[in-house]
Amino acid sequence: MPTLRVLAGPSPQQLSPITELVNSNIPFAIRSAQFDGSVVVFIKGLNQVDPTSQTCAENEYFGRQERSGVTWSIQVQGRFLTPRSSNDILFGNIFERPLKLPWGTGAALKFMKLIDPTLSHDLTCTATSKPWALSPLVSTMPYLKHTRVDANNAPPKFPSPASITDDTDSLYLCAASDFPTSRAGTPSSMGSSSSQSSGSSSRSQKSVKKAKSRDVPRAMSSQQRRSFFSSESHRQAVVFGPNDVITTDFCYGFLEFAPALRLRLPGGLGFDLARYWDGQPVRFVCCERKCEDDGSDDPWGRPLWCVSIELDSEDGLDCTA
Repeated sequence: MPTLRVLAGPSPQQLSPITELVNSNIPFAIRSAQFDGSVVVFIKGLNQVDPTSQTCAENEYFGRQERSGVTWSIQVQGRFLTPRSSNDILFGNIFERPLKLPWGTGAALKFMKLIDPTLSHDLTCTATSKPWALSPLVSTMPYLKHTRVDANNAPPKFPSPASITDDTDSLYLCAASDFPTSRAGTPSSMGSSSSQSSGSSSRSQKSVKKAKSRDVPRAMSSQQRRSFFSSESHRQAVVFGPNDVITTDFCYGFLEFAPALRLRLPGGLGFDLARYWDGQPVRFVCCERKCEDDGSDDPWGRPLWCVSIELDSEDGLDCTA
């Protein structure tokens, strides 16, 4: 297995190496004009000759009963410094050039769609030369905690000594009507049922008024929260601003990094990803939804934070984008 390196930062163009922090439970700060937060990364067996040899923090995280079967985790806590509709905050993977996809990719995508019905993607580059797979952050994260903070209420400790669990009891405070200049209801070019016409924008804004953030159920489980926010109108009714601390754990077990890089699917189906990886960075990005007035050539909107997994350049492979 080639040596991997991990980087993080506010955008794919502003990344710093954090490989030494992986599996240490030590946070790395990500700050920009748009986002203020920190990230903690765990990757089981990362760059270990003996996959059974783990750091204390790695062993503790992956040994938790509630994280049984998990092989990697990207934990983030932070604030969006400009109010944004939760419908317009996306999370997923972006790439700079077409992917070499293995046979059976269709089955893998169906599996991902089962996990996340709000997933949109163009991994086969039917509409763009840059593959992507993105979902609304509020509906795709396995675990999400919301905390309202002010001068008298500090953000929760990060990383938490216990596993991140869902806590959305205070989401009713995130009313879209309290942020008249927010992006709620903004028509987009990707993954939204709204078209780019002004008429569709009006319909979106009406749906925001119909579905108020105060209608958000209390004490939702992760599954209930993801189901509730699979509705676009529910997402548009919730706006995250600088007083909203969002803590998430994006953790799964369908990717193995040691002893080999493999994708595991239900039923025993799996792929040796190293055979198809051309060395380009695998970027996990939180970004804005693409909108009409975005002059970028990228099929996604402005990045807010990014974690990138890359081949180490010392392996002699081209891992530039």
